[in-house]
Amino acid sequence: MSKKTLVLGASENPMRYSNLAINSLVHRGHEVAAVGLRKGEVAGIEIHNSKQDFDGIDTVTLYMNPKNQEPYYDYIIGLAPNRVIFNPGTENPELIRRLRENNIEIEVACTLVMLSTNQY
Repeated sequence: MSKKTLVLGASENPMRYSNLAINSLVHRGHEVAAVGLRKGEVAGIEIHNSKQDFDGIDTVTLYMNPKNQEPYYDYIIGLAPNRVIFNPGTENPELIRRLRENNIEIEVACTLVMLSTNQY
């Protein structure tokens, strides 16, 4: 089942995990949206450099450090995803608390591992 996923912290750099995640999500048939610092494209997915009002986001997967997440707290909550995945290095107690207050599921995990082991 496809889970529409927002990759937050997306990058065109093929060495970045966010780039690998976009490719893996697309390869596995998931609908993908992407927001990063710079506009671009990965696997046919447009990377926006500003907050977009995406509909139907099931999962937000984070690829930005906690300090850079702060301006996105309300944005993430406003998208009303079912879950947010905190990839390694993105763990953020303040955002986790706010998400839980809004009944949004938290996963501290690696999106790439989850996809490769069919746990996504």
